[in-house]
Amino acid sequence: MILPILAYGNPILKTRAKDIDENDPQLDDLLKNMWETMYSANGVGLAAPQIGLSIRLFIIDTSPFSKEEEISEEESKDLASFKKVFINPKIIDQNGKNWDFNEGCLSIPDVREDVSRKESIKISFLDENFISQKLVLSGIKARVVQHECDHIEGILFTDHLSPLKKRILKNKLNNISKGKIDIEYLMKFLNK
Repeated sequence: MILPILAYGNPILKTRAKDIDENDPQLDDLLKNMWETMYSANGVGLAAPQIGLSIRLFIIDTSPFSKEEEISEEESKDLASFKKVFINPKIIDQNGKNWDFNEGCLSIPDVREDVSRKESIKISFLDENFISQKLVLSGIKARVVQHECDHIEGILFTDHLSPLKKRILKNKLNNISKGKIDIEYLMKFLNK
């Protein structure tokens, strides 16, 4: 089932999410719905707060990035196969230089800005079977994971922007929160 994605301005998006209990009987259905929702919106990541659930869960499929022209064949294969569920994740370490990359967000349609993030991370998390995992990620995979980790901390990519950039985007963000935007996927606005 395709679920509505919360639009910028919803307080759930700015709330630190709670850990998930292993005994959640609806997790399988939730994950199916999240994958369907993300794919219907052409996303590469979706966090539970974006569908109104303040829990520490997100999904990622970086395969759309595998078609980018400026990446190597090896990196293309790596991105094409990176599809994961992250439950109760914690970034353990961040390394490397900060690098800028043009980010967007399903909760903030039609807004894209350069965001600076570390190039490499180490993360611990539980998979969909509640098996403990640790990964070291770099490049685009690390970037997408950091973006989604921000969501479960109540942080949006726009929070990383300079005060000047935020002022420039203010009217556009206000219009998104009020539903004054044309989008091709299901969204839930504060006043609609």
